[in-house]
Amino acid sequence: MRITADNKFKKLIVVGDRVLIKLSRPDERTASGLYLPPGVQEKEKVQQGYIIKTGPGYAIPIPADDEPWKPEEEKIKYIPLQAREGDLAIFLLSGATEVMYEGEKYFIVPQSAILMLEREEEL
Repeated sequence: MRITADNKFKKLIVVGDRVLIKLSRPDERTASGLYLPPGVQEKEKVQQGYIIKTGPGYAIPIPADDEPWKPEEEKIKYIPLQAREGDLAIFLLSGATEVMYEGEKYFIVPQSAILMLEREEEL
């Protein structure tokens, strides 16, 4: 299978409460006018970028049942994340892990390191 722009991230599985973010350019402003000036990004270690992929969320522990008459249900349930693919995220760089994939730089960020999201949808 050849990797193309359309299927580039299909093989990636983001785990748990983490999201994959591609940084936006420092001077890039959103349609609503939100942007972080370069001084803030350098001093505060805050970055912004678009969420490319999200993990399933926070896993809910399954209670231990030793009741043989119950059907086997080993499916893990998750509390979903607030972050969604396509959101602009402002996040703390200290909580992020930098990775290179297909020659481009991305950050794996736990949802707890995300300070704010901007979502392009009608209010």
